[in-house]
Amino acid sequence: MSQPSIYRYPGFLAFLVSRVATVGAMQIQAVVVAWQVYDMTRDPMSLAYVGLAQFLPMVLLLVPAGDLIDRFDRKLILGLSWAVGALCSGLLAWLAFGGAETPLGIYGVLVLFGCSRAFASPALQSLLPQIVPRERLAPAIAANVMIMRSATILGPLLGGVLYAWQGGGVTYSVCLASFLLGLVLLPRVPVRFAEPRTTSVAESNPLTRFAAGIAFIRRSPIVLGTISLDLFAVLLGGVVALLPIYAHEVLQVGPAGLGALRSAMAIGEVGVGLYLSVRPFDRNVGPVMFIAVALFGIANLVFSLSSLFWLSCLALMVAGGADMVSMYIRGTLVQLSTPDYMRGRVNAVNMLFIGSSNELGEFRAGTSAAWFGVVGAAVGGSLCTLAVAGLWAWKFRPLRVLNRFSEASVSDMGK
Repeated sequence: MSQPSIYRYPGFLAFLVSRVATVGAMQIQAVVVAWQVYDMTRDPMSLAYVGLAQFLPMVLLLVPAGDLIDRFDRKLILGLSWAVGALCSGLLAWLAFGGAETPLGIYGVLVLFGCSRAFASPALQSLLPQIVPRERLAPAIAANVMIMRSATILGPLLGGVLYAWQGGGVTYSVCLASFLLGLVLLPRVPVRFAEPRTTSVAESNPLTRFAAGIAFIRRSPIVLGTISLDLFAVLLGGVVALLPIYAHEVLQVGPAGLGALRSAMAIGEVGVGLYLSVRPFDRNVGPVMFIAVALFGIANLVFSLSSLFWLSCLALMVAGGADMVSMYIRGTLVQLSTPDYMRGRVNAVNMLFIGSSNELGEFRAGTSAAWFGVVGAAVGGSLCTLAVAGLWAWKFRPLRVLNRFSEASVSDMGK
């Protein structure tokens, strides 16, 4: 007898809609902040500071975030984090309505927003395995990532159009309303598959407990290889932070065009994610992941060299589809390889790596563009992604030869 659709599990749709609302708010906010800051300064380094302002709080709060998520109600922590996100959107709206002329106030709000994300991201990742059964986790992750990326299609487009039409104040107000919608829906998500919390005497303080999570990652080549691959591939090769400069100076398409560029990658992700949520695969997952990362680098290289808007959008769509396959495999491997009582700490480290590849990657991209020019920075980063894919495939053999998801478990430690 076939299993019911993942979308029919109690509370799963409410979880997905709340994610659409909050991720949409983040995407709208990201595209407007990037355009607004660059419009104020016309300095690539200002975009680097946008990423750095959000990344530093994630580093500082890594230990308490992972520890608290494993010890307390994950839904409560997630709700409080989204409430802080709503506050940040309100503050950005206040700054925009007040006619701020420098980005200093925006940087300050982004620091607070980075604090909220330090707790929200690992709480979300750790909550999903408590909503659906283990055997349905792979399609749930695909559906979760797909629906999240759906928000990144409309989010940037809506953000770019709203900013061009009504300015930053109205656009940030839409973000505030979206965060509030997520808060309203979150209590409708039941937690049915949580395992009992256990804390040994040897893990009696936060640092010791977090050190146990780090030790687990180090002993598991599949977990370590998976999360570090994402870190270096996107940190060195991501082009998202350079999109405002490409929109301004290379493609000359304005804020609406910037929204379309950001959405193009999401379109590829959503198309592939929708297919994987209905037809998940479970063969040659390790080799497929490395091929997807290499394809991501090649597509970014095409975008880097393109001066045609349609070709740039097409390249970003291919990069998005490849990244979706990689995220589907990486997310499933990390969740299946980690016991529930340790997921908060492991996902905190994972989110730090993802944050490093995104926010710190923005800093890397901004500084590289300032030093070498935007095209040189994008081309160099894409080549680095290809190099990382080859190096990691050679170094992490257990990951390279992995066939099925079921082969990835706690028992892979020490192999």
